[in-house]
Amino acid sequence: MFPLSVFIAVMFFIFGACIGSFLNVVICRMPEGKSIVSPPSHCPTCNHTIPFYFNLPILSFLLLKGKCGFCNAPISIRYPLVEFITGLLALGLFLKFGMTPAAIFYFIFSAVLIAVSFIDLDHQIIPDKLSLPGILIFSTSCLFVPQMRFVSVIWGILAGGGILYLVALCYYHIRRHQGMGGGDIKLLAMIGAATGIKGVFFTLFTGSVFGTFGGMIAMARAGKSQKRQTKIPFGPFLSLGAILYIFWGESIIRWYINFLK
Repeated sequence: MFPLSVFIAVMFFIFGACIGSFLNVVICRMPEGKSIVSPPSHCPTCNHTIPFYFNLPILSFLLLKGKCGFCNAPISIRYPLVEFITGLLALGLFLKFGMTPAAIFYFIFSAVLIAVSFIDLDHQIIPDKLSLPGILIFSTSCLFVPQMRFVSVIWGILAGGGILYLVALCYYHIRRHQGMGGGDIKLLAMIGAATGIKGVFFTLFTGSVFGTFGGMIAMARAGKSQKRQTKIPFGPFLSLGAILYIFWGESIIRWYINFLK
């Protein structure tokens, strides 16, 4: 018989995977201006409504061998990937924070970051419908996360939005075209609301490091004629930096400060 803690951990993963299934709907429909509530989930190829037994997170993809149960059209690997990532984050937050308000808060925040990341990867946009309400909603972090203070929330929002705005402004004056979209600016302001000013600087640094490596890989894979036109969405890297801060940011910052002494 499994210990209670193992059972609860499994339930958190399953719950997260179910939320990930909903995030797939958001990722697919929001950029196209469609309702995320109706119509029910359906196959984009044959438009057949997907019954609940074909819509089980991760499991249905495996049982159906990655194909629609009605027309055999291939199902994108992105669907189980989003579900797995969301389930893994739910489990990780439970293990780190336990059944606390902080775990719930950061799970909602992480779910928004997942949606933002995959939308940015697909369409190179970050919807204002996610980032702008997110700034207001996640500015309540000081109510749910014990170490957060309201002053840090305010500075996080101002620094998050302000730093990238200045970078974008300078880039425009130098190159005479936009190098960074307004969506990234609003996203970092939202991250600042949830993680405070320390989270902003950590996210910006780690996001830039991962973004640099991601850009190098994309450039290496692109043909010579495509290298100048290659655009790398920054939202996923900022989201990754923010999630890393939630789990290990404070420890990494303390290690770095001690290393400099």
